[in-house]
Amino acid sequence: MIVCHCRNITDDDIHSAIDWMRRADPETLITPGKVYRALGKSADCGGCMPLFLSTMRSSAALQIPAELRGLRNASAVGGQD
Repeated sequence: MIVCHCRNITDDDIHSAIDWMRRADPETLITPGKVYRALGKSADCGGCMPLFLSTMRSSAALQIPAELRGLRNASAVGGQD
């Protein structure tokens, strides 16, 4: 299915990019910008962003690695000395 008509990005493209990034670095935080860059493209009008994000969220490989969960809370607690 075409997700972004401006840049001709499909749901398969998004899932493949996420899978590739996860294999390359299991601890990486995957963002829409990183997916665009992995595909050699850039965002255009942004009209696809809701569907783009929904497609990203449907990927099992998008999950944040367990050891990185809660880092925001841990750094906030550590900074309150």
